[in-house]
Amino acid sequence: MAEPETRRIVSSRHLAEGAGWEASEFEYGLIIAYNAFSRWMVKCMTAAGGGELSALEILVLHNVNSRGRDKRLTDICFLLNIEDTHTVNYALRKLLKAGLLEGEKRGKEVFYSASETGAALCESYRKVRAQCLLEGIGHMDLTGEELRAMATRLRALSGQYDQASRAAASL
Repeated sequence: MAEPETRRIVSSRHLAEGAGWEASEFEYGLIIAYNAFSRWMVKCMTAAGGGELSALEILVLHNVNSRGRDKRLTDICFLLNIEDTHTVNYALRKLLKAGLLEGEKRGKEVFYSASETGAALCESYRKVRAQCLLEGIGHMDLTGEELRAMATRLRALSGQYDQASRAAASL
């Protein structure tokens, strides 16, 4: 067995053989961060009074509410980097039914906006987020610039994963 300081915390040991183990270590971090973030969004929304919304529905609601601009299905999918439009369309229908979004047909497309109820729920979520999450992040000695740098790197790495997925699809 390897010494504790040489053991790697990776997503899958078979993917961490030889060169590239760091990528597997990073991917494991992404996996647990994604799942923690998804769980956090659902718990935060529940605390904000949002009830039974999935992580995707919460992302869609916040995206539609963002900047107060109406958005089409294609806009939402593009901004959230989601390829499967059917899952986003289902989330939109559920949010419309719950009265959190409004839809307006313009020509052949539907433009979505947050309803008053949806915007108020996003504001309530913001307050719970400030109380429960941001206070804790503030105690981690991370500066705003460090968080911004991490976000920039994650966006850049997402481009690498997108490019790799296109390459894999062409094999």
